[in-house]
Amino acid sequence: MEQKKNQGSGERREGTHHKYNGTGYRTGGKRPRIYRRNDSRDDGETSDRRPGPHSAYRSVENSSKEELRQSHYSKKKQLEHRIKQNAEAAELRLNRYIATGGICSRRDADALITEGRVKVNGEVVKTVGIKVKRTDRVEVDGRSVEPEKKVYLVLNKPKDYVTTVEDPKERKTVMSLIEGACKERVYPVGRLDRQTSGVLLFTNDGDLTKKLTHPKNEHKKIYHVFLDKPLTPGHLDMISSGIELEDGPIKADEISYVSTDRTEIGIEVHSGRNRIVRRIFEHFDYRIIRLDRVYFAGITKKNLPRGRWRFLTPQEVNILKVYKKI
Repeated sequence: MEQKKNQGSGERREGTHHKYNGTGYRTGGKRPRIYRRNDSRDDGETSDRRPGPHSAYRSVENSSKEELRQSHYSKKKQLEHRIKQNAEAAELRLNRYIATGGICSRRDADALITEGRVKVNGEVVKTVGIKVKRTDRVEVDGRSVEPEKKVYLVLNKPKDYVTTVEDPKERKTVMSLIEGACKERVYPVGRLDRQTSGVLLFTNDGDLTKKLTHPKNEHKKIYHVFLDKPLTPGHLDMISSGIELEDGPIKADEISYVSTDRTEIGIEVHSGRNRIVRRIFEHFDYRIIRLDRVYFAGITKKNLPRGRWRFLTPQEVNILKVYKKI
């Protein structure tokens, strides 16, 4: 009787006690611990609010989304996103700021700075190497400077055009083929000789140009070669295994026949040495009738007619920026 009275006055048995544990499910047994929202804080502060029935689920869901972002996007892309988010706080050297604004080269910009012809936020600056933010107001000889946006395009280069901005011999240059494409000044990335056609990139992104043209990076290139006579299987095997040229050994990463008469060859190389494909076949006394670059550092000329250009897609720009030799 006494036991029943105590139970009736509020002292319940542990076996009959039920309580929600914060996940939306009712449990029996001992009274579960109530986890506060700030139980894990190190500063000793706690909250009297109990988490809602779905708070644990929301926490797991948010954590899963963040893990998905981390696994889905490359470190390079995550870095680019952070840079974009913090663009206003980003700093760059003053000479680079002036050069990207299309005023002059970095070296000439240094000269303008030392001559006192550059102002930052209304004050004359004479210190070379100073850094500015993109939100700063920069002037050269009273003219406001705005950094150019980065432009990337690809041209399907035809024959008989030289890969240069100006030609002393007044031959046709590739610049005439992209005239009016954009207001920014863009330049060819690397060179294709006059008689070689195919993929040719243009940009005003100096850092990317340096990356794509530096010999140590050895970006992948694929060529379609048209020969004056069939390539023998023996010579094909020798090119695949490696040959010795006047400037050192070279071998193709991949080489195969494209036509049944063996006069058309597909060859893949990473070397950035001058006229390397022509010199490989000239080593065996073959004459190249036509040479077409169909692939360079992840970019192709698919669906791009000869002599025409187009802007690269954001995805293609990312390919160039993160591209590595395979």
